[in-house]
Amino acid sequence: MGTEIDTILKKYNAGRREDLIPLLQEIQDDNGHLSEEVIVKVGSFVGLSTTKIYGLATFYDQFKFFPAGKIRIRICNGTSCFLNGSLAVINKIREETGLNAGQTSRDGKLSYEIVTCMGGCNNGPVISVNDEYHPFVKPDQIPELIKKLRFFIDND
Repeated sequence: MGTEIDTILKKYNAGRREDLIPLLQEIQDDNGHLSEEVIVKVGSFVGLSTTKIYGLATFYDQFKFFPAGKIRIRICNGTSCFLNGSLAVINKIREETGLNAGQTSRDGKLSYEIVTCMGGCNNGPVISVNDEYHPFVKPDQIPELIKKLRFFIDND
């Protein structure tokens, strides 16, 4: 944990519990996840136990506790995407990667997560790969996509 966390903390007043969510959001935006060390430091700063902060952060699915992979796949499972078959796409991603949603591969190269909505309701199911959006995804497209991503990762 470097000066980035301290710089963010300086924007807030110590002991203000109502700043907890925005503080955690800003730290995660800057670091990509919330480490145990960050949770301890924030707990001291706002005057809450690490157990309470962790409990609050796990309640919201926006907070991540492990760094995302170099290749980040996000799949929409909102109502429209779900009705258009996102569950089958999710199952295929799990099958092809061997990961559950929210996990990162051991080598740190690949991760995927399920999100509630990506704003592409007329184009679902929608996935994004490092913020590049792919509409109308079908399960049979996933093996080739994962193959291309692995090639990219291995040759980078």
